[in-house]
Amino acid sequence: MMARMLINGVASAHVSALDRGLAYGDGLFESIRLVGTTAPLWQRHMQRLMQGCERLRIPSPDPVQCWREALEVSRDMPDAVVRLTLTRGSGERGYAMPASPTPTRVVAAFPPPHVDRDIQAQGMCMRTCAIRLAEQPLLAGLKHLNRLEQVLARAEWDDPAIAEGVLCDSHDRVISATMANLFAVVDGVLLTPALDRCGVAGVARAEVLAAACPQAQVGELTLAALLGASEVFLSSSVRGILPVRSLDERSYAPGAATRQAQQHWRNLGFSMEQGG
Repeated sequence: MMARMLINGVASAHVSALDRGLAYGDGLFESIRLVGTTAPLWQRHMQRLMQGCERLRIPSPDPVQCWREALEVSRDMPDAVVRLTLTRGSGERGYAMPASPTPTRVVAAFPPPHVDRDIQAQGMCMRTCAIRLAEQPLLAGLKHLNRLEQVLARAEWDDPAIAEGVLCDSHDRVISATMANLFAVVDGVLLTPALDRCGVAGVARAEVLAAACPQAQVGELTLAALLGASEVFLSSSVRGILPVRSLDERSYAPGAATRQAQQHWRNLGFSMEQGG
């Protein structure tokens, strides 16, 4: 199925070659899971987008307009992933920000990815990636357009049995998977890595933290601690709550924390069988 796309509210598949999103990765994006005409995490997506716009000094879009366009591009799709991309727009050559930017807004709908029932039930196999995420506190947490580290990480393997990779920083602190946030039960405590140095603060991660509060904690997670965890799962606004069955030579089994997070996901209105 071809993606349905609106650019600044107009049906099109083309942006200017001078757009700063293309030239410099100067922008943000949200990948939003829709179930029919509802988006259970819409408010969290909009909150992160607005916070990102403030930090990058990009004029914020109108959430009501974004919602109308999301419904338009996903019309008649029982399930969809809507990607909302916002760039600073076109400008003169050079890194200096335009004095009065005119952002480019791209809203596109895609079919959701398929996630095997076996993965939902028993978990996925993962590996530790060799690439290390660079630390940049000014960009930490944002879902900005530069995903080159993730692209290079995903290029490290082609084994179809490996579904994801663990990304660490230069100090061997675990940050995330390539396309999801990560939770681990360490010494009986549900822990997710702090993202104040690098990484993307996912909306599904925020939802899991809110649902598990005050038991869940945010803090430093070393690779050694992750390998010693009793259970591990990933959170993704698109793919949902995904148990981890193995990491390199270490095996895990989905436990109570994973199953509770999956049940909360279903309670939000997402169907696990639909991939997220």
